[in-house]
Amino acid sequence: MIELGKRQLLEVVRKKEFGVYLGEKADDESAVLLPKKQVPEGTEIGDKIEVFIYKDSEDRLIATTGEALVQVGEVALLKVKEVGKIGAFLDMGLEKDLLLPFKEQNHKVRAGEECLVALYVDKSRRLAATMKVYSYMSNQSPYKKDDKVTGTVYEINENLGAFVAVDNRYYGLIPARELFGDIHEGDTVEARVVKVREDGKLDLSPREKSYLQMDADSQMVMKMIDQCGGVLPFNDKVSPELIKDKFHLSKNAFKRAVGRLLKEGKIKITEKTIERV
Repeated sequence: MIELGKRQLLEVVRKKEFGVYLGEKADDESAVLLPKKQVPEGTEIGDKIEVFIYKDSEDRLIATTGEALVQVGEVALLKVKEVGKIGAFLDMGLEKDLLLPFKEQNHKVRAGEECLVALYVDKSRRLAATMKVYSYMSNQSPYKKDDKVTGTVYEINENLGAFVAVDNRYYGLIPARELFGDIHEGDTVEARVVKVREDGKLDLSPREKSYLQMDADSQMVMKMIDQCGGVLPFNDKVSPELIKDKFHLSKNAFKRAVGRLLKEGKIKITEKTIERV
């Protein structure tokens, strides 16, 4: 069966002046055209060629030897070439661009932006992209606790956290309690595997273990003190909301950092301030 949106090895069943027709067997009536400019030199009937199947501007199945950047059921990071009246058009490595309908976007994309999408066949039997990639992720990752990973943020839920496609293919989640930085959909993040759940999904943290992260946090707090003229206008009893806004830290992480600086004799804490010594 010739599959739309997939790479496959097909046989040359007919030759024409404008190209060759490819199918699964010699009498295949559903054979698709490979245009002449893409036919390898010396190709004969019976030869097999690996091609990608898509649809041309007249909605006909057509083959190409070009390298599509994504296949049906796969997820990839594709660049937005332009935004039109029905959606955005993405560069998928072929002559024809890929449509990302507005209804399949989880945020309004712009030309030049790279976005994580899955390729699917829509109701009209055309190839289309979706940014709703959760169902396309795999839970069969090779990672274990404390491994470092890289992924793309594809959805942010205020209650649950940031959903991350690790290696752009595996389920990952940065829980809301770990979201203290300025993270947006489409961002590439580096994180640590905190836990591998029973279902294979990964819980992540963009921060190191507490004892390793404390040095960096302490330096950052000290830098903020210096920027404020050596005095922060609040002490370590400040609200978690203010800490998150000013330092992108949890209150516990802030208190650990301040405690480190206090122990090192670099600061003093008053009833209303934290001051450089």
